[in-house]
Amino acid sequence: MPTVGVLSVGIYHIHFGVDAHALIREPWWHDSVGYEIYIRSFCDGDGDGVGDLVGLTSRLDHLAELGVDLIWVTPFYASPMADFGYDVSDYRSVDPTFGSIEAFDQLVAAAHRRGMRLVVDLVPNHCSDQHRWFREAVADPDGPFRDYFVWRPAASDGGLPNNWVSNFGGPAWTFEPSSGEFYLHLFLPEQPDLNWRNPRVLAEFDRILRFWLERGVDGFRIDVAHALAKDVHLRDNVQIAPFEWTAPRWTQWSAFEHLHDIRQPETLDIYRAWREIAEEYDAVLIGETYVLDESQFADLLPGDGLDIGFWFKPMFIEWDADQIRDVLRGPVKAVADPSMIGWVSSSHDDSRPATRFGGGETGRRRALAFSTMLFCLPGLPFLYQGEELGLVDGVIPEDARADPVGADVQLSRDGFRTPMPWEPGPAFGFSDKANSWLPHGGRTDADTASVQIADPQSWYYRYRALIALRKTEPELRTTAVEWLEENGGLVGFRRGSLLVYLNAGADAVALEADGSVLFATNGLGGMATPSTSLDPGDAIVIRSGR
Repeated sequence: MPTVGVLSVGIYHIHFGVDAHALIREPWWHDSVGYEIYIRSFCDGDGDGVGDLVGLTSRLDHLAELGVDLIWVTPFYASPMADFGYDVSDYRSVDPTFGSIEAFDQLVAAAHRRGMRLVVDLVPNHCSDQHRWFREAVADPDGPFRDYFVWRPAASDGGLPNNWVSNFGGPAWTFEPSSGEFYLHLFLPEQPDLNWRNPRVLAEFDRILRFWLERGVDGFRIDVAHALAKDVHLRDNVQIAPFEWTAPRWTQWSAFEHLHDIRQPETLDIYRAWREIAEEYDAVLIGETYVLDESQFADLLPGDGLDIGFWFKPMFIEWDADQIRDVLRGPVKAVADPSMIGWVSSSHDDSRPATRFGGGETGRRRALAFSTMLFCLPGLPFLYQGEELGLVDGVIPEDARADPVGADVQLSRDGFRTPMPWEPGPAFGFSDKANSWLPHGGRTDADTASVQIADPQSWYYRYRALIALRKTEPELRTTAVEWLEENGGLVGFRRGSLLVYLNAGADAVALEADGSVLFATNGLGGMATPSTSLDPGDAIVIRSGR
């Protein structure tokens, strides 16, 4: 049998031997750095206090200069806004809140002119109860749209069909009186779950994907990607902890082992079919794979469906060396191809790392150090808007909260969604309207993009340097990870000749390294360093002499 080998040439791999002369191009997203845009809060282009497509287009230069080349935009489709766009009433339109289909086309063209790819949010687990499909299903229980959703009669005792709970708290079932049946919703009652065992639903979404791909989008971020198919028998989940309907929503959810409402194997078949469509357009499929166990996470990424899966556990750790090691090593070891990991440390649903890691300058410093680790591992790293400015969570007064799932500060996501601060002024450059859809949450002039761009030592420039490192050092994309020996608060790994360290301890650590500093979160770099001291809360990347 002939020997099979691989010769690397730029971004191509030439396979010889059995596959002689075949030329295979690496997926374009392997070289990308992603950026999440929460459209309502990014930039308001029409002066109504809500972010929109025109406003986003006007700020693309900020992203291009930062070094971002893949932007993910949260839903902008027609919606009653029960969950601010994640309740879609028409998948092939733009809600007037965000602009028009022409404004979307202009955004795509403007992004592509700057060398950036545009990924849009797809919401396939559920739609709005105002979608035509659901209204028809209620109006005609014997009609063709009834089976687009999951309906069940009451249990034999007159209670709920099963013990499933909503991610947003409360039962996952709502009674529909005209037919006397319950419908399933893993989120708000206004977000009925679609029945992915119905071939007509699959066909509908095939058409939806092609509609946006034909308009030039470069892929999809798939909402609730771990939960589309449900157990065919809708069996009860196993209760593993005490349960009370009055408990917080995450406590309710965690009281069950979710064996039957999420992570069903049939979901992977959906992505295999979508992969065939995406490959026709050289598009990427990125899953919101919201599971916190690395083996379950790996199960969602077999390699022939989703291209990337978000790893969410980094959003739930404290500033602790053991937790940091675990959250970095677990998925890299579990996933057969670690380049499929989407690294995220915050989002529109979760607290910002600068807040979680201590707040103030300490939290900002630690957040950048943690991002350094993520950006130097295999996979696709993402920033959430404002992360490059070192933003902490905003503080929203009780009478101004808007999040439908949390009336109190412990449950509300509003603090993570405050408008982007662009420049000093009444609305920090976000809008011409002084009162935006959410307050700015205590931002200062020092938080704004324009002030930081004028300061070479700002968080903006440090994140920009980190992105540049990611893009200019091929070893960060092509070499295996070698985990370095544990040493108290020091966390580290090697990628070829590159050494990456983070100090999560309380004391400075002396590093013995023969080489030079390529990046340091304290702003230093580029000097010879036979011996380097790493302060608490800092990270460093060194090219070793090896």
